[in-house]
Amino acid sequence: MKTNKFGEMIFSEEDVFNLVMQGHDIANLNGVLVDPPVDLETAALILEDVPTFVQYDKYVEENLSVAEFDHRNQQRWFMPEEYKQLDIAKHVLDLCQTEAELQRVGEELLLYQERNLFDLLRYLKYLIDVMKKNCLIWGVGRGSSTASYVLYLLEVHRVNSMLYELDPREFLR
Repeated sequence: MKTNKFGEMIFSEEDVFNLVMQGHDIANLNGVLVDPPVDLETAALILEDVPTFVQYDKYVEENLSVAEFDHRNQQRWFMPEEYKQLDIAKHVLDLCQTEAELQRVGEELLLYQERNLFDLLRYLKYLIDVMKKNCLIWGVGRGSSTASYVLYLLEVHRVNSMLYELDPREFLR
């Protein structure tokens, strides 16, 4: 396995074979970048449920800069449609129990909106729901993200930033 200039992992045919032989769920390989030598037609004949691999050549041909690559991928979020359509501002505001919480969340949501980060909040909601559903454990929180009360309400971390009077701008600067 290798990585490209964007930090994405590129799998060889042998890498894909090893993943299948190690018992990884084929459905979870959707969207995996593969080197052109991977014979997708033969894989379709052998496997019952063929994942949708992406040929790595696609990115090479486009000659994208890292900035262009980042911008393009900020538009694609791999999450169910229900989360893509979620009114995340309403959802977070509904989690508030006091006027002070409503005020703080309103201020933070404006900061998130200014930075066009609502899709990120939707994705974090989806990620936390998946982790809960699968009984996965995640940390208490770390770094500047703990300054965000919105992330606390979404259960991304467990640090009540209002209690400790942490400034959300520390996270969103």
